[in-house]
Amino acid sequence: MKKTIMILAALVLGHFAASAQITPDATYMFAQRDTCDLYMDVYDPADGSETSVNGVEKPLVIFMFGGGFIRGTRDDESYNGWFRTMTENGYRVVSIDYRLGLKGSNKVGIAQVNVLDKAIHMAVEDLFSATNFILENADQFGVSPDNIVISGSSAGAISVMQAEYEIANGTSWASVLPEGFNYAGVMSFSGAILSREGKVDYKKVPCATLMLHGTSDELVPYNQIKVFNLGFFGCGKLVERFKKFGLNYNMYHFTGYGHEIAGSMGTTFDLQDKFLKTNVMQKKMRIVEAWIDDPNVYKGSGPQSRKELYGN
Repeated sequence: MKKTIMILAALVLGHFAASAQITPDATYMFAQRDTCDLYMDVYDPADGSETSVNGVEKPLVIFMFGGGFIRGTRDDESYNGWFRTMTENGYRVVSIDYRLGLKGSNKVGIAQVNVLDKAIHMAVEDLFSATNFILENADQFGVSPDNIVISGSSAGAISVMQAEYEIANGTSWASVLPEGFNYAGVMSFSGAILSREGKVDYKKVPCATLMLHGTSDELVPYNQIKVFNLGFFGCGKLVERFKKFGLNYNMYHFTGYGHEIAGSMGTTFDLQDKFLKTNVMQKKMRIVEAWIDDPNVYKGSGPQSRKELYGN
């Protein structure tokens, strides 16, 4: 039972505190699926903001919302504060739709891992479609193809971590991207990776990665759930692999915190900004691993258990 509850954890989003309104500067449809059309909202850097540092342009940041692959929207007002902070600091943010592969599900656990796997990879597929749209219209977006960062919260964080795993391992999922393409960075707020091949390995060096995770997260597991070669690995376990392989990462363990770290973007902007300016823009191997106990970190009020999410 405990393992089932923890796998379900990967599916939940804690709602963020609502913030001041911000409206997108543009909205584009980037893909048409059988079940829906997918859109992206573009938030341009604020007028007068610093869009480069020492001649280096700040990256475009793609964002994937959370919601357990059963709910959530790209324009939920709870993200407004973070969007505003990012744009006021010279970053362009693109918040995207993706298909909710678990919508309507009332049970997800070890026995339903194929359903979870499908939902994650549907989201990854949609992320790659959004990426290709941006690459095909790079001049319009004002971005260099090698200067795109992906970020996500909860289910969105799982999706961006999984996407980079697929690219670094040259899987068929990543084959839709231009040859040799990779993101400039990944920012994961309570994410994880699903592997059917045991411990997470990378055939190629992944891009610089920022991970934030609560050590008491019972939703997206901080450590791991592993049954034979099937594993669901949270950031507390993934960082061990990053250290072993000498990869470029920043890892912040929030001691005693649960899934609320998925909603901490607004209160951890300084950590993100340092990562983006140093690890991404300057391409420095800046390794950070820190344990944080900060009462000012956002504490969410969203579902924190399987019962709260599914009602059973």
